[in-house]
Amino acid sequence: MARRAGGPVTRVAAFWDSSALVPLCVRQPLTEAAIALYVRYDAIVWWATSVEIASALARLVRVGQLGPQQWMEAQKLALTVGREWSVVQPSDSLRANAMRLVDRYDLRAADSLQLAAALAWCDNVPQGRVFLTADQRLREAAALHGFDGKPI
Repeated sequence: MARRAGGPVTRVAAFWDSSALVPLCVRQPLTEAAIALYVRYDAIVWWATSVEIASALARLVRVGQLGPQQWMEAQKLALTVGREWSVVQPSDSLRANAMRLVDRYDLRAADSLQLAAALAWCDNVPQGRVFLTADQRLREAAALHGFDGKPI
């Protein structure tokens, strides 16, 4: 538990989509907002989040937004951040729920798995739970499902 002058500080758990975590690993316009949220919220993530972050970083290299040294630093930051999060593991029920979510909302497969994982984390009671994402479509689906969908 982190401490501040005057007493302990407890962080609230929130579900983090990978789009909200990538700005913690590489300098982007959303980095300052992501850092402020990371100080406030513990990270709960989907099982494949580390793969999604690796994919995002590789894409940034391919499009020339990250050089080799920046990519190595971003990889190290991703590993550091990844040591602190809690992971929602895949299951048959999570997959079935994700399949229902793609019918209900305008979501890509990976986003439906993110939302299904968030629902598994909160035992399908999202009211009062925070869902962090930079993806507007996913944030809207999370909010419609009952999460406090916070933008970064």
